[in-house]
Amino acid sequence: MDQPTQGNPRTVSRLTPVGTVQLEKFRLGRVVSEWTDKPFMLIRHGLHHFLVFVDMWFGSHNGLKSITSSTRSAMSATPSTTANQHRDARRSVIGAFVGTALEWYDFFLFGTTAAIVFGPLFFPSSSPTASLLGSFAAMAVGFVARPLGAMVFGHFGDKLGRKGALVVTVMLMGAATALIGVLPTFATAGVIAPVLLVILRFAQGIAAGGEWGGATAMAVENAPVHKRGLYAALVQLGSPAGTLLSSGAIAIVALLPKADFMEWGWRLPYLASVLLVGAALWARWYLPETREFKALEASGETAQSPLRELFRNHPGKLLVGVGAYLYSTAGFGVITTFMISYVTLVLKLPASVILNASVLGALAQGIVLLVAGKVADRIGAAKTVLIGYIVTLLLAFPIFWLVDTKDPGLIMVAMLLAFGLGTIPYAPIGAMFRDYFPAKILYSSMALSANIAGIIAGFTPLIATGLLAATNNLSWGPATFLALIALVSVVSTAVVLRTLKREASLNTTASERKVPSQVQGI
Repeated sequence: MDQPTQGNPRTVSRLTPVGTVQLEKFRLGRVVSEWTDKPFMLIRHGLHHFLVFVDMWFGSHNGLKSITSSTRSAMSATPSTTANQHRDARRSVIGAFVGTALEWYDFFLFGTTAAIVFGPLFFPSSSPTASLLGSFAAMAVGFVARPLGAMVFGHFGDKLGRKGALVVTVMLMGAATALIGVLPTFATAGVIAPVLLVILRFAQGIAAGGEWGGATAMAVENAPVHKRGLYAALVQLGSPAGTLLSSGAIAIVALLPKADFMEWGWRLPYLASVLLVGAALWARWYLPETREFKALEASGETAQSPLRELFRNHPGKLLVGVGAYLYSTAGFGVITTFMISYVTLVLKLPASVILNASVLGALAQGIVLLVAGKVADRIGAAKTVLIGYIVTLLLAFPIFWLVDTKDPGLIMVAMLLAFGLGTIPYAPIGAMFRDYFPAKILYSSMALSANIAGIIAGFTPLIATGLLAATNNLSWGPATFLALIALVSVVSTAVVLRTLKREASLNTTASERKVPSQVQGI
């Protein structure tokens, strides 16, 4: 008697009824899986082709085939290896880009709603200023939590690998952001409402603390040598992408009647973040580990205690790294979150004026990021960052002068300058840090540099608001604060540039980074 054949769709007629039902369920499951996976597959393929286009037009004349002359001879016998390396580099930067977009989506979304929503709903007070300060203080909690997240995820990212840490950061960020969208307000839950908001903001901070350092490390460590500036800039494209998505979402729900917007409309952008989280998880789940980390792991040179290594042997570099990153986070806190409240509450202009200007500025930011990344590959990442910070220092007062005119057109010009030219140093700073910090503690070093600076960034709207009040609502107080932030970054980046030049003159870059020689030329 013939036995039923299992697992072969061509022998359905010989299956038992139970087996037939199981096979049909299996087929249905595959169809459902294919349809639910399609949106994320389209996102990944779209990003892949976009990056190929950018790499060909902004890269060297040979496009994706370009490698250094020293590597060319070593790789000539293994073209498939080179192709795999370029594929891994593109996959890494896609995963890094989507995660960075999620981080900035949260940053700008929380900053916008903190300025116009959270005060009256979660921190009601008879004084509008006190209410606003309460919401800004809640925002600051996330920045205080970031260094803790940097230490936790930096430890595991340097010790066990970048990929696992980056998957967890996205999951935590997504859960916290979506839950904010379903929080009760003070009117319905009393004091528990602001407490829950602060707790979720703290969770966001933990996740964000491990995000940028690991994502950028993964992208630049897998990037071709002469395209590290461009690949670092591609990661930073997540900033304007997240800003555009969040400001676009807020602009759409702001069209609702004010009562509806304040009651439920503001929640929708938070709930919509689930889509971005899904795309980020899909992009990162299949990421390869970086070549440099695998080389360190193979040679047994990974740090067993990255934080102790950093604080004991490189505290000066960490301090300089914090200063170098300061404007990229604290400066943007002034020109985004504070500027929204300044325009709407002090200048008494509609929120749409500054939101639309910010959208236009984010578009300019995306263009400048790509150009600055390519410039960094030509003249060096540290030089580009230094030039960019000098520009931001010179723009600090003119930006506020333009905004003070209350003219919507000139406010747009101000945001074009702030987001556009102000983003020059932000583009290649990850590539600069890759050269500056030792490879075995790169994740921890980059994460802590960015997020210790982020503590100050969390309080910049609060500080700028206090300075504004102290100067009788005159903008020279916040403008001076912005200029001081830029000055710190100028001095710190000059120290980085001097250090890199000294290391290059001593020909010690390879030994400092502790990366095996076969990885150096990739």
